[in-house]
Amino acid sequence: MITDSQVERWLCEDVGHHDVTNRVPGETIGRLVAKERGIAAGLEAATAVFDYLDVAVLEALEPGARVEPGDAVLQVEGPAREVLRGERVAVNLAGHASGIATRTREAVDAAREGRRVDEDVRIAATRKTTPGLRALEKRAVVAGGGDTHRLDCSHMVMVKDNHVAELGLEDAVSRFRERASFTTKIEVEVETPGDAPRAVEAGADVVLLDNMSPARTREGVDLLADREGVLTEASGGIGLEDVADYAATGVDVISMGSLTHSAPALDLSLRTGS
Repeated sequence: MITDSQVERWLCEDVGHHDVTNRVPGETIGRLVAKERGIAAGLEAATAVFDYLDVAVLEALEPGARVEPGDAVLQVEGPAREVLRGERVAVNLAGHASGIATRTREAVDAAREGRRVDEDVRIAATRKTTPGLRALEKRAVVAGGGDTHRLDCSHMVMVKDNHVAELGLEDAVSRFRERASFTTKIEVEVETPGDAPRAVEAGADVVLLDNMSPARTREGVDLLADREGVLTEASGGIGLEDVADYAATGVDVISMGSLTHSAPALDLSLRTGS
């Protein structure tokens, strides 16, 4: 849920303590319009901003809807002063989220083109999100057809290179398994294909093939072909141009930090007038 305190922080940051520019009398209608093709997201956050300002949201597109230049993604009606006060925050949130959703959909489409088996590969986000905006960004990934991966560290144990360096692979998995709930999966990051079976033997439910080329990723996937129930994930600097090649390896999940930390905002504009 988006709380009033979140909206207050967003508005205080933009409006400040002495807002003169938005003191416009009368009522108005505002239309949030797409200026380029993409996928709509973040409209629940934009709606929360206008709700807080007692501006009526007349209609809004569903998350994941495709938009073309000129399409209205949100329409509001209320005091001109409050519509204008909410404008920049709403545009920034929806534009940022829609950019993430658009980038995610592009990655999902690329993965499907590269896949050479019947099962779809999942495109997943990472924890490389903007502090304070993780929920918005993760929802945007879902709107684009992607998977949120871990929302936070409590959702899955991930044994990374630093853990292995400190504890050793087997000891790290054993230590975390003892402390985690029986419902919690354990993922182990490996840096060579040959370590993938070792991770499974140690108790991994998911094996992360990190920073490997598509060819090396395929080696890791092939080494685990007879390990029923074990998922494989590719990660590490994967861009849109690489997705099809990684999808063709047979890996189950492709995670991409760029979905959230590098997606350009979708160009949106709020146009007012009765």
